Parts: sequence; C-alpha cells; structure tokens
Amino acid sequence: MSHSHHTPEPHTPEPHTPRAPHTPHDHSAPDPGHGLGAPDPDPGAHDHHHELSADQAEILDLDAEVLASHIASLTDWLPLTAAPRHIVDLGSGTGAGTFALLARFPEAHVTAVDSSAPHLQRLREKACAAGLDGRVRTVHADLDAAAWPDLGAPDLVWASASMHHMADPDQALRHVRALLAPDGLFALLELSGFPRFMPPGEEAALEERAHTASDRFHAEHVPHRGAAWGPKLTAAGFGIAGERTLDVRIEAPENPAIARYALAGLTRLRTTVAETLSPEDLRALDTLIAPENLTPRRDLTVRTSRQIWAARP
Repeated sequence: MSHSHHTPEPHTPEPHTPRAPHTPHDHSAPDPGHGLGAPDPDPGAHDHHHELSADQAEILDLDAEVLASHIASLTDWLPLTAAPRHIVDLGSGTGAGTFALLARFPEAHVTAVDSSAPHLQRLREKACAAGLDGRVRTVHADLDAAAWPDLGAPDLVWASASMHHMADPDQALRHVRALLAPDGLFALLELSGFPRFMPPGEEAALEERAHTASDRFHAEHVPHRGAAWGPKLTAAGFGIAGERTLDVRIEAPENPAIARYALAGLTRLRTTVAETLSPEDLRALDTLIAPENLTPRRDLTVRTSRQIWAARP
C-alpha cells in the first residue's frame, strides 16, 4: 500500500535494493489503494515483468483518477495532532497516495517507497511534470528485508493496500513503529474486496464467478489479504487512534475514465483466472472485455470498500 522532522533531499536516486518477493500490488483486478492499491498476477514471476509493470501502472493511474475524491476524504479524516512535515508512503506504486498527501499537506515532503523501479520512475516523472519533484524522494526497497533503508523519522506513514503483500506483515508493522516519530501517526488502508463494475444481471454474475476464482488464487499467493489488522497493530505495540470504512460507488456518467478503469481491471482479472474459469465463462468474459464492447459503455459502476486504521506508536 498512506512525516518527519528530517526533510529528505529532493529527487534522490533510489538505492539499488533487491526487488521484493511480493510487489505491493495485486495481479488481478484493481485494488484501489496506493491511493485507496492495485493488482499482481504471479507475485514470484519475473518473466514479462516490464509488460506487467506497465499494465499495472496504468491501473494504478486510473485508480488515482477515478478515486481521487475518496482518497482526499481519507487524508482529510486522519486524526493528526499537527500537520506532518515528512511523510513516508510505503508501497507507493505510481503515487496515488503520494500526490494526495502532497496536496493535503502543502508544507510536507514525501518519501515514496516501492519495490518496483518502473513505478517509482513513473512517480518521479509525474512529480516533475507537476512541479513537485522538490518535495518527493523515491526509495527502491525490499520491505520484506530484515533491515529497512534509512527513511528518517516521519510524522506520518501511509500504507495503502501494501501491508497484505508483505511476507511477514508483523515484522513490517514493527519496522513502522520503530520508524515513526514519537508523536507520529500510521495510516493503514486495506481493501475488503476488489471493485465490481457490472450492472445487475448475468454479466454481474459472471464477474462474481471470476472474482471467486481469483480469490482462490490470492488465498495461495497473497495469504495476508483480509488479515485482522486491528489486532495486528495492537500486537505490534500501536494504539488505535481511529478506524473507518469507506464505501465507494461511482457511476460511469460521473467519470468517463470508469470504462477504461473497468477494461484495465477486468483484463487483468482475466489473466489471473484464465486457467481456472470454465471454458464457457472464459469465452463470455472475453466477449465482455473486448475493448469495442466495454469502452463505450456508460452503465458501469465502481463499487468497492476500503478500511483505514489510524494508529500511534
């Protein structure tokens, strides 16, 4: 997957650290985070990495565009005692959370940490285009490592849909607690499910069957998705300062990007379930996600929910 009295130097080249075994993204359907998260087909596969990374980056960018107002509402909700000056965005992806936090806290600098060098490169390019590169530092890091790189002592750590990708999330939570300034805040966002797009009927039933098949895949490859994060935070020594569930429902006429978001997400979902869905369902899914069929539609709806915990060390 959302800070310090130490101000990070702007636009520092990221250290060359090994890629994490689990990218903080999920290869299947969009998982609005890194903003509200996003997808990963085979967490251990390196073949076609650049192609997958490009596809995933597109989903992350669409995620940020479609869910911008919802991400902003979560940054507004944070129970902070003072405006943070240094923020660490763990599992930043292409920057949905980073840019929302920069907008919300105009005096802050953000250190964006991710295991994907292409995503961090895209984030830097977007920061430069927006004139924000002086307020952003990127760090390429394996957050499953026993030791983390020096990230300063942030006032706020933001982790959106990234903690469930850690091989040992309890260890990662202990790292975050040690990292935070004494009066800092940790914002942990997690998904309760991937977005659904189809209107009621047979298409929605097909979409649900595809997600059921995807859930079986993720139960094996991303076992910490859906973990009990409140108790995990408490066990790591945090005190819970607040908790909120955000239900999202956005109609396609409100945002023309929704059809592109659905196309990217459902195409990614198809990759995950290709070996497990029935031949009939796979053919129906292929028809559904053909760009000429899906892109013109205006009856789609983004439906999802996210949960956020705010915790203090």
